Amino acid sequence: MIVLSCALIALGPSLAEAAAGNSRSMGSRGSRTYSPNGAAPVERSITPQTPRPAPAPSFPRPAPSLPTGGGFFSQHPFMSGLMGGFIGAGIAGMLFGHSAYAYDASPAGSMLGLLLQLALIGGLVYFGIRLFRRRLDPSAAGVGQTSYYVAEPTGADAARPTGTPVTIGDADYAAFGDLLTNVQAAWSRGDLSQLRHYVTPEMLSYFSEELSRNASQGVENKVENVRLLKGDLIEAWQEDGLEYATASLRWSAQDYMVRADRRPGDPDYVARGTPAQATETAEVWTFVRSRGGHWLLSAIQQTN
Repeated sequence: MIVLSCALIALGPSLAEAAAGNSRSMGSRGSRTYSPNGAAPVERSITPQTPRPAPAPSFPRPAPSLPTGGGFFSQHPFMSGLMGGFIGAGIAGMLFGHSAYAYDASPAGSMLGLLLQLALIGGLVYFGIRLFRRRLDPSAAGVGQTSYYVAEPTGADAARPTGTPVTIGDADYAAFGDLLTNVQAAWSRGDLSQLRHYVTPEMLSYFSEELSRNASQGVENKVENVRLLKGDLIEAWQEDGLEYATASLRWSAQDYMVRADRRPGDPDYVARGTPAQATETAEVWTFVRSRGGHWLLSAIQQTN
């Protein structure tokens, strides 16, 4: 952690929290908008939150066409066809009551025909039994097939920070102090034309809503005697031509609400809070700038 310099002493409290009396986290932090950083997650942002993809259903991978070896006949189609002719002739011989291989009635020819006929019968029985077993066991058809799944990104992968680190120096801390002092002053006056010079358009829209809500309720927020108690740099990085810096801030201030239609000294001037009592606030603030540009307030997160 890098402790912020004393230039941040003029830093004001959470504008959104002081004005609205709530503790919402809002704004954008680039690709790290929803990445854990020790603070409450961002609840309101123009940065879309990409949902994690649903796991793809498993499905069988087609069985690869593996070479079966095949032996001599599968590698020599001519011999396979020739042998098929011999076997066909043997079948014809059996059907017509004589052996096609013993047409000369020689003992050798008869013996050869008998052996071939027995081999043929044995082969037919073997293939018949095998076909019968496969029909009884359908799962056998899937032998050699495998199933696989599309892996779902883990939480660690989804939350992995992006961007490259950025070095923050004393000049940057001083700029944070000047920026937030001006933001606090413009907020207290309800001056949106000045706020637009110090915050991103997104944050300006949130502040505008809070000021409109206060005006509708007839109250104004006063923040006085701001004193920074501690400031720690959490992370600083650059991405897409922008530089970001996130800091954990804790300060004390006299933060109270007054009625807009009353004057100081009226008995019902203070609507909420105690002007003479300082309160402490701790939040996480993120600043952004284009390279070589000025820092702007881009996000406010409540502490856990």
